[in-house]
Formats: sequence, C-alpha cells, structure tokens
Amino acid sequence: MSLKIFEKLESEVRGYIRSFPVLFKRAKGAQLWDENNKNYIDFFSGAGTLNYGHNHPALKQVALEYIASDGVIHGLDMATEAKKDFIETFDSLILQPRGMQYKLQFTGPTGTNAVEAALKIARQVKGRSNIISFTNGFHGVSGGSLATTGNSKFRNASGVSLGDVVFMPYCDYFGESFDTIDHIDKLLSDSSSGIDHPAAVIVETVQGEGGVNAASFAWLKRLELLCKRHDMLLIIDDIQVGCGRTGSFFSFEGANIFPDIITLSKSLSGYGLPMALVLMKPEHDVWDVGAHNGTFRGNNLAFVTATETLRKFWDDDIFQDDIERKGAIIESWLRHISEIYPEGNFSVRGRGMMRGLHSEDPKLIHAIASAAFKHGVVIETSGSKDDVLKILAPLTISDELLREGLLTIESCVAQELGVSGRKKENVRPLMSAGRSS
Repeated sequence: MSLKIFEKLESEVRGYIRSFPVLFKRAKGAQLWDENNKNYIDFFSGAGTLNYGHNHPALKQVALEYIASDGVIHGLDMATEAKKDFIETFDSLILQPRGMQYKLQFTGPTGTNAVEAALKIARQVKGRSNIISFTNGFHGVSGGSLATTGNSKFRNASGVSLGDVVFMPYCDYFGESFDTIDHIDKLLSDSSSGIDHPAAVIVETVQGEGGVNAASFAWLKRLELLCKRHDMLLIIDDIQVGCGRTGSFFSFEGANIFPDIITLSKSLSGYGLPMALVLMKPEHDVWDVGAHNGTFRGNNLAFVTATETLRKFWDDDIFQDDIERKGAIIESWLRHISEIYPEGNFSVRGRGMMRGLHSEDPKLIHAIASAAFKHGVVIETSGSKDDVLKILAPLTISDELLREGLLTIESCVAQELGVSGRKKENVRPLMSAGRSS
C-alpha cells in the first residue's frame, strides 16, 4: 500500500491521514477495513458525524430508493417533498415532544456555516457586535466562527485579525472552587470592565475539540439566567454533541433550558451526508429575504436520510436509554483504567457516549492513540495539548465491539506505561445492547 499520491498532490493541511496512515476501502456499522482487509473498530465516528455508524442498512436503503426514483438532489431553498418530510418529522418527533418552538434555517452544508448564520442573526437581533465565547471552545474555522474558537493552532492560521469576541472562563476552568458565572456577571455589571455589551453567548455543553470538558447542568442553567439578566441571546453549539451523542437528542435537555439559537450539523443527516441547521426562536427570525444563503443548503439526499434517522431512532426512548447505558459502561471502564494504572495520572471526562481519558502527559496520550490504531482501534486525541484520548464510538455499536475496543485501549495503556495488564473485579459488566447494529 502506498500513500505517495496523497503526499504528492494533496495539501500539507491534511491531518487525519497522518494519524491513520492506511488506505481505507470499506466501512460498516462500527468497523472499517483497509485495502489489506485488516479491520478496525471505529472509536472516531467521523469526528462525531457518524453517530449511527457507517452505512446503516435502513438509511442506505432509503437513500438508494430516493436516487433510483430520480428524486431532487440539489434544491437550494426551493420546496421539495424531501425537505417537507424532514421539517414535518423534525417538528413532530423532536420539537413538539420537548415543548420547543423554533424556526428552521438551512444553511450551507457544514457546522461552521450554521455558526456563521447564528452569530449574524444574533447581532442583527440585538444590534450589537460583541460575542462571548469560552476558553477551549471550538466553533469552526471560517471567519466569524474562527473568531469564537479558542485554539491558537486554528486562530494563527487565519491571516487576519479576529475581533468582536471576548473569551470567558468555561465551567471549572479555574477548578471547581471558582465560580465562573459570578466572574462573568461581575465583568458585565461593571461599566468600567472594558467589555462592550455582548449580543450573545455561544457555548458547547461538552467541549469536544477543547478536551471533552463537560459543563454541569447547573452551570448551564445559570448561564441561561445570566443571558436573560444582561439582555444577551444564548447560542448552544450542538454540532458535535447533539443528535444523541450525550444521551438525549439535544445535549442540554438535562439542564431544562431553552436556548435562543441552536446549531446542528455532523450527525444530523444520520448517514454522513453534509447538512447543517439553525434553530431560532420565532421572534429572532429577522432575516431579510435572501440575506444569508448558500448553494448547498438544500441537500435533499441528506433530508431523506435525516428523516429516516428520526423515525427509526427517535420515536421513543429505547435508543436514548441504550446510549445512556453504554455511556455508563465507557465511563466505568475509563475510571477503572484511571484507578488501576495510577502511573498515567489519568482523569475521566465527558458525558453520555462522549468520553475522554486525560493525562498530564500529552506524549503518553499520543502514544496510546497510536498503539490503539496499530492494534485496530481508530481513535483521536483532543485538548489544547492533545492530552485527552477521545472516545466517539457510534451510538449503535454492539456490546461485543465496544468491549473489544475498550480492552484494546486498556492493553495499550499498560503497554505504553511499561506495566503488565491488571484486573479489577468490579468493572461494570456489559449488558444487552438493545437496539445496536
């Protein structure tokens, strides 16, 4: 196998090919195969784009049928049957059961397009330009989104100044004893703090790229109240952590909050097809006709698979309960590793099926991820120092593959620490997976 053609012709910006230097040719469920038919367990899920796994048969079937029927593929923002079906299904299965009233805006095909639209509409609604974002936040790499992204690697690549954003400390950024909401409130209440009155706050409930940092539900509720107190809109970026990744469809449901604006993308189509969506409270829909558009905002094939995804997985609580069960298994296993291998100085982060194993030694985390790939587990790192091993297995992964992947990670931990594998009797047992693929 040779990757020379990529080295010769593809830009140096390519990233994941360096972490996973093989030629993949096939994917199914929670597994990938390379050109030599070596199989890999997928603990990466397309950076959160494949919550329902690769080529789910039910989604593949509706996509093939739609193509075979000569269904409209590209529709801009014209009315199509596929789009109508998605809107009606999203309203009936997601919004209405949660008591949510939002207008839907279909933006360009990726998450950063949704964030750009959300920031623009918030600024129009409030007539102010400043935005509050948070330390370690990631919201995209196009102009406006990049300004709200904290990572210096991405910011330094912009080539221009990034303004109209002020960064505040995220939940527990200074430790559990420091109240960051009080800190922000104090700064916003002081007319001499130097902070221009913000139009909105944008936040991830669990920071994926930033290191799998999870905000408490209590903190999120207080953030919503803070926004109301200071006349700011609350934007929840649910692009990676939504669509069931943390358990419920929206990651913030446990906080009992109702954001002014929500951004969705990644796993929204259910099949890895590009699709992005902005939800806004009706009173915030102040757009002039055509004021924000995009050639590929009408991916009808994505509408078709997204609709089937909602019908198959979100018409009852069975799938959600299974996510929570598997999330508890992953958390228990990582805590087991943290306790049994104290040499690694590990700690466990995350919520639901978005979990991270943090170490004070980034080189150790990198070595574990590299070893895991060599032993057949695709997994990435995150955090400002790439000091977090980030588990994003498909939500539909079988118990058997989940166990195998976690066992592989544990053996790689032992290998890189230079110790023998250790057992602990009370590791949470794997139970029936319910609606797994």
